[in-house]
Amino acid sequence: MSRDDKGTISVRLVNEALLAFTSAALPAEQLLHQLGLASVDLTDTDARIDVADFSKLWRRLARHFDDEFFGMNARRMRAGSFAFVCRAAMAQQTLDGALRVALDFFGLTFEGFHGELSRSESLAEITLSETSNVPPLRAFSYFTFWMLLHGLACWLVGRRIPLLAVELRCDEPDYTDDYRVMFSRNLRFARPTTRIIFAAEVLDLPVRRSEQELHSFLAHAPSNILVKYRDTTSLASRIKAQLREVPAEQWPTSEALAQTLCVSGSTLRRRLADAGQTYQAIKDQVRQEMATLWLADASITYAEIAERLGFADVSSFYKAFRKWSGTNPGQYRSLILRADEPIASRFP
Repeated sequence: MSRDDKGTISVRLVNEALLAFTSAALPAEQLLHQLGLASVDLTDTDARIDVADFSKLWRRLARHFDDEFFGMNARRMRAGSFAFVCRAAMAQQTLDGALRVALDFFGLTFEGFHGELSRSESLAEITLSETSNVPPLRAFSYFTFWMLLHGLACWLVGRRIPLLAVELRCDEPDYTDDYRVMFSRNLRFARPTTRIIFAAEVLDLPVRRSEQELHSFLAHAPSNILVKYRDTTSLASRIKAQLREVPAEQWPTSEALAQTLCVSGSTLRRRLADAGQTYQAIKDQVRQEMATLWLADASITYAEIAERLGFADVSSFYKAFRKWSGTNPGQYRSLILRADEPIASRFP
């Protein structure tokens, strides 16, 4: 995204949220009117709405249809289900236990898929085992599931959990911008299985949430999930967008960058500090983003990746990647390429 869309959601996702509930007898505009959200113009696909309005839509749809999963599964996720799984997960000592409880709950709730958490050395993945010989879900279904699970996990440990990769069985939809901001720039579609990959070390983080904190979290959900744990700030997003346009060896110094942003170097540093960022950290985030994409292509050597990212040698790249992700490039490549092998479904 080229502007500050941190507090907004694309109208395209509003249409996706309404899709399962609409029909010729109940068009989307009429449903919105019934829900008290008639001001949303669904015909302008480039428009965006405030996250607070999307949250109202979510909650009102859930109450009206008794389904917190937008009618996208044969079994409804009845109103109150998310609150129940939050309470069950927060009773666990670590994020590992909390995620397993949440996945068990969702496995009982939904028909046709079940999430499984596993570790592979310094990496962890959550894979959705789906009923065999059935078409994949639409992208909005997968991303809604990941938003619920990832948002809950981030809240439980009080920090954003970076996702190294998000892979989906479905084909890439027409619109992915918000998904890339919410989850990861490293989205891969038409994959053999649906999964997310992240550093295993976060699984050992303690869960320390009180009942009072839970009430506050639920009172503001899902807008707090959609905003607080998105990987974006206005300034950082603009800088990342600029860096992605040129090779790493051509990245500007902080002073040169400040000039392109029409601010002084000291102002740039202060504004980044206010957002909890540094220019170096932003450059590293873009380098990691590019590295994870290139590591998924077995034809690109480690030396080529190191050179593209501006490192003096492969050893420096290895050291930096471990610092960024908690794992080394070889382990990540092994895990990401393993998905190309046939995977037996959990369901008959």
